Amino acid sequence: MAAAQFSFLTNHSPAIAFDSSLITSARSATISFSNNLNPSLLAIRSLETRRHHKSSTVCSAVTIDNNSEPMELDTTLSHRVNSVKPSKTVAITDQAIALVEAGVPVIRLAAGEPDFDTPTVIAEAGINAIREGYTRYTPNAGTLELRTAICKKLKEENDLSYTPDQIVVSNGAKQSILQAVLAVCSPGDEVIIPAPCWVSHPEMARLADATPVILPASISENFLLDPKLLESKITEKSRLLILCSPSNPTGSVYPKKLLKEIARFVAKHPRLLVLSDETYEHIIYAPAVHTSFASLPGMWERTLTVNGFSKAFAMTGWRLGYIAGPKHFVAACNKIQSQSTSGASSIAQKAAVAALGMGHAGGEAVAHMVKAFRERRDFLVSAFGELEGVKMSEPQGAFYLFLDFSYYYGTEVEGFGLIKDSESLCRYFLDQGQVALVPGDAFGDDTCIRISYAASLSTLQAAAERIKKAILTLKSPASV
Repeated sequence: MAAAQFSFLTNHSPAIAFDSSLITSARSATISFSNNLNPSLLAIRSLETRRHHKSSTVCSAVTIDNNSEPMELDTTLSHRVNSVKPSKTVAITDQAIALVEAGVPVIRLAAGEPDFDTPTVIAEAGINAIREGYTRYTPNAGTLELRTAICKKLKEENDLSYTPDQIVVSNGAKQSILQAVLAVCSPGDEVIIPAPCWVSHPEMARLADATPVILPASISENFLLDPKLLESKITEKSRLLILCSPSNPTGSVYPKKLLKEIARFVAKHPRLLVLSDETYEHIIYAPAVHTSFASLPGMWERTLTVNGFSKAFAMTGWRLGYIAGPKHFVAACNKIQSQSTSGASSIAQKAAVAALGMGHAGGEAVAHMVKAFRERRDFLVSAFGELEGVKMSEPQGAFYLFLDFSYYYGTEVEGFGLIKDSESLCRYFLDQGQVALVPGDAFGDDTCIRISYAASLSTLQAAAERIKKAILTLKSPASV
């Protein structure tokens, strides 16, 4: 049997391929990611029919009639699409799924998806909605019942006062964020994004013809934004600051004191708005405490708060999120939604009402999941703390560990090649350890890799052993 060949493709770099004698399939195949129309599309083709394209522009010959000369069809894409990079988390997750389906025992720790089932009370609410015929369109911004429940939640848990007309429910928090960026940013505007950051935040800025301004945060500072660095980077073009706490990919949580310092600099610039991505709000580990940015003095008027149901309530497939903010901005998001997807699923909205009725911060069901996430975090922190040269910042929330493996960059591995960056290291772990992880360059920090611990403890134990074994076969660059 011939070894499978795997490629990571991006808009700005050639394919980086590797062969593995450990990963084989019944047929010789190339697994690659197409980033033209659908970046998450996984194409599996035989090697004999594989085609290489040297240009992103593909032209076809078109004949108008029998007497006409062939004409070339213009199949170029918009500059917005060409400026956006495909999501590496989606691409690697799809690749890992394909390997598992091909019989390769890959442990998948790339996707940020809880391994728990949706709590029964939520699932039953969705089932009952179907049985009772609640399957028609809802108002574009979401049902009044759900928006009222969201307002109640925000008041009781976040000390934020909103009315239902200041809430828009969307098909996931990702859609809410994109609509907010499109609503407030114009060509030439700047979107300030602390890094490491979620892979989609900079690309959403590009989709709005805005410029992402990345502000690096160091592992020694727990990957938290330095307010003085923020102050030095704000210009008259600065339109939006995106904050994510608890953070994807680092698990860092912004303490209230630091948020107040950031707010003090934001307040000096009337044109600067803040998008507070609070998707992982309930997945937090004491003594860390979540603070909504809009609750700080003077920040309500300029803050767009995004949250959702996917992570804390294990409702990823239900596709439901929301945005809250001043009516002027939220109405603009609603307008965009009315001309794109329209309202979210009526069934999912009924389920979300049940989720918000489970008690403070999701009640016992969510507390059970958070306890499990904490146990998994503690295990991984202990396991990887034993490895030479590995640096980490202990996550205070979410379910990600962002590890600095740059100590091993520059290592030459016989039969594999040079480990020079986070992507080649992740390819090495997939090749030698059969563990799928996400390279840190996808999040703006090439020194690190992201491990999702939204998997069972036994799965994480097996993954840690594989990663350790792969690392121990390496020699540090100094000894090479």
